[in-house]
Amino acid sequence: MKFSNTFLLRKLHQITGIVPLGAFFFVHMFTNSKAMSGEKVFNDAVADIHHIPYLLFVEIFGIFLPLLFHSIYGIIISGEARVNNFNYGYGRNWFYTFQRITGAFLFFFIFFHILNLRFGLIPGLESYNNPVAGNADKAFDIVAAEFQNPFILTFYILGIAATAWHLAYGIWLFAVDWGIIIGEKAQKYALYACLALAFGLFAVGTNAAIAFVRPCGLFPKVFCSELEKKGVVVPNKSGKF
Repeated sequence: MKFSNTFLLRKLHQITGIVPLGAFFFVHMFTNSKAMSGEKVFNDAVADIHHIPYLLFVEIFGIFLPLLFHSIYGIIISGEARVNNFNYGYGRNWFYTFQRITGAFLFFFIFFHILNLRFGLIPGLESYNNPVAGNADKAFDIVAAEFQNPFILTFYILGIAATAWHLAYGIWLFAVDWGIIIGEKAQKYALYACLALAFGLFAVGTNAAIAFVRPCGLFPKVFCSELEKKGVVVPNKSGKF
């Protein structure tokens, strides 16, 4: 049985979107959420990442190369798409369009994010020549200083929203295309579950981002006050916790 190059490339595109990129996003949101517990807890989490054996190889082969392929081939797929939402206004047509739009936005957002916090190459921002990577002891302060700028914070929240949607709906497309979910009813309920996943990821990611500028993020401050009493939350250098 022969497979066309296009078929194989599309399958590889789907796989890289789920593993490792999707898995990395989950881990990334988990790490960022530790900002709720204060500066020390977050910095320690970043330091733990820095201590991963062969970290550079993990980044290159587990993140950067899959991301590069997924992004470039995603642009090729988007260029071949024929938008017909106004002729056929089905929900799935709009979902497909959103998938293409979020993919295009994420191409620029992730590029900015990597240059900014990973390499510190964006002039005028807190991380310029002072990236989070390699500066675990200052990681919280670097991100918190950048997120004081409402435009940067909004841009990152939009990036979280786009990533949450793109990944969740991508999981649904993967499950349907690979024959994991068969039948209209099963696909319908799976779609609901993936939409709930998108909302959940967005909520977790947004709360983590807000936690860098407001104690506990979107949670009531009393929640962090209780954690502080238990010794979980540690005040940051500004005296806030």
